[in-house]
Amino acid sequence: MKRVIIALSIVGLSVAGVTAVQSCYKNPVTGRSSLNLVDDGTINSLSNQQYSSFLAENKPVSGTGDAAMVKRVGEKLAAAVNTYFSSKGQSKTLSGYKWEFNLVNANEANAWCMPGGKVVVYSGILPITQDEAGLAVVMGHEIAHAIAKHGNERMSQGLVQQLGGVAVSVAVANKPAETRALYNSAYGVASNVGAILPFSRKHESEADEMGLIFMAMAGYDPNAAVGFWQRMSAKSGGGKQPELLSTHPSDQTRIANIKSLLPKAMQYYKKQ
Repeated sequence: MKRVIIALSIVGLSVAGVTAVQSCYKNPVTGRSSLNLVDDGTINSLSNQQYSSFLAENKPVSGTGDAAMVKRVGEKLAAAVNTYFSSKGQSKTLSGYKWEFNLVNANEANAWCMPGGKVVVYSGILPITQDEAGLAVVMGHEIAHAIAKHGNERMSQGLVQQLGGVAVSVAVANKPAETRALYNSAYGVASNVGAILPFSRKHESEADEMGLIFMAMAGYDPNAAVGFWQRMSAKSGGGKQPELLSTHPSDQTRIANIKSLLPKAMQYYKKQ
């Protein structure tokens, strides 16, 4: 029996290995390759459904200065991302993106971006961001998660582990419930506030690097990231850790890493 199990495991790993070779995504900013078995159309469709459900349960703020600021910063960052990908000859990668930027009333110091450019900022983080540059730090970081396809990578790993590396088209057609469960597990999507699961430390560090470049290209001084994360660290010092800090690198490690990345990011900075 053990031999049978081992043999099946080897077959499963072989299939997954072949699929992985054929379905890798190379990050245009960091150069890191990751497993991405789920096509963008499927991911974006699932994201649109979940985003609509979230906004139905959490009405976006409108007609306020803060709501306008979220949209203004988001649009500048989206333009920067488009410019960056265009400069790399990879504009097609963003073909399925339909950017949306919404502010919701919630006490959590949090924000997230779903695949396809669906962004939500919680009002609880605005006292910490303080200004547009601080908000650009947060939004640039969250947008970077989507651009780097971190959720897709996590979902792909689930496909290999739970469905044996089966083709996504087969999984969607024959196992729709399992596929949706994998999506929900990868993104932690729910209708309540606090929807997106925290990413790994590797993903967080990569999003920091990418976010600094995107905010710099959008006309925001990336040096603002140091002050923002220092304020986040101070907020978590005496009580419950903010959601945005969950599983993130330690405060001092993150700030030191950001400082080391600033010279690279500043090469993209054009004050507006």
